[in-house]
Amino acid sequence: MAEHGKFLVDLERINNYEFTVRFDNKKFASILVDEPKPLGDEKGPNAARLLGAAVGNCLSASLIFCLEKARRGVNGVHTSVTGTMTRNERGRLRVGKLDVHITLDVNTEETKRLDRCLSLFEDFCVVTASVKKGIEVTVLVTDKAGNQLYYNDDKASGQSFTKVNEK
Repeated sequence: MAEHGKFLVDLERINNYEFTVRFDNKKFASILVDEPKPLGDEKGPNAARLLGAAVGNCLSASLIFCLEKARRGVNGVHTSVTGTMTRNERGRLRVGKLDVHITLDVNTEETKRLDRCLSLFEDFCVVTASVKKGIEVTVLVTDKAGNQLYYNDDKASGQSFTKVNEK
């Protein structure tokens, strides 16, 4: 497979489980990561939370990109990611599931014209497509009033979804 780009992330231990994370682009601020108590001191997010942030950000950006290209009016986007920790067959703690809820603030007349983007955006999200190979990811998109616009609980293909006005 052809390589389409690389990125570099450097981590340096400060103390115990606390690390400074630096990115290859000097414009990006360093971040502090740490493990939850009792292991760490919770001075920053842990790796599982960063994974949730990466999935939520990638899905949101992918959806916004498609909506902007399609000239669909989006006033705002809010994304919540709920991670569920589970134990594997050997008793090791793992991120077992990520539930993503994207709320679009769109004009009422726009919700009926979103189907194309809703059927495409997940497949273009680099992070989620990669994560889904090992972690279940569900994606729900609603409008500001709470009406379901899209739902996908298909673990691998991203092809099983509910479109606008389908229940």
